[in-house]
Amino acid sequence: MTEYVKVNYARRRYVYIDGEKSGFTNKILRVGKRKMTFSLGEPDNYTPGSVTKTVKNTTSIKPLEIQFSLDT
Repeated sequence: MTEYVKVNYARRRYVYIDGEKSGFTNKILRVGKRKMTFSLGEPDNYTPGSVTKTVKNTTSIKPLEIQFSLDT
């Protein structure tokens, strides 16, 4: 089943899901229904360092939103 995630960040960055480059921040990504770990890769100037969530019961209009912040 297709699920949807939007990873929010102040800048355009690659989104890594389980260590694999999977798209860009601030865009809706299509993923499978499962538990996964999200990060933004290098440089490591953001918080939190990673987020692990189970993605389920989403739509393209209401994706799971994950927030990363610039670490200053």
